[in-house]
Amino acid sequence: VQLQASGGGLVQTGGSLRLSCAASGRTFSIYVMGWFRQAPGKEREFVAGISWAGSSTYYADSVKGRFAISRDNAKNTVNLQMSGLKPEDTAVYYCAASTYNRVDAAKLYDYWGQGTQVTVSS
Repeated sequence: VQLQASGGGLVQTGGSLRLSCAASGRTFSIYVMGWFRQAPGKEREFVAGISWAGSSTYYADSVKGRFAISRDNAKNTVNLQMSGLKPEDTAVYYCAASTYNRVDAAKLYDYWGQGTQVTVSS
């Protein structure tokens, strides 16, 4: 499975960004897709996840109500719509795919895309 992330950038506090992750290859083996982020000097943390079927979504408490994860079945793409961005959302964001039924554990993700930088200015 190959993952290609896109959509990061610089935005002001309160602004919005949309990240996309295109999956290719043996996508039939994927059970869940997730977005993680890592800020300088911090551990990689779970942000949001979605079942590959697209019926179940999961969010970290820090982003609930501000971020929305969705899947485009036709394009094998998972999107992360981020609104109400805060400076503490600044990080490198990674999309990942897992063959396990567990969305929030980074160690259970088998495939990772390259990171995309999100910077929120105050």
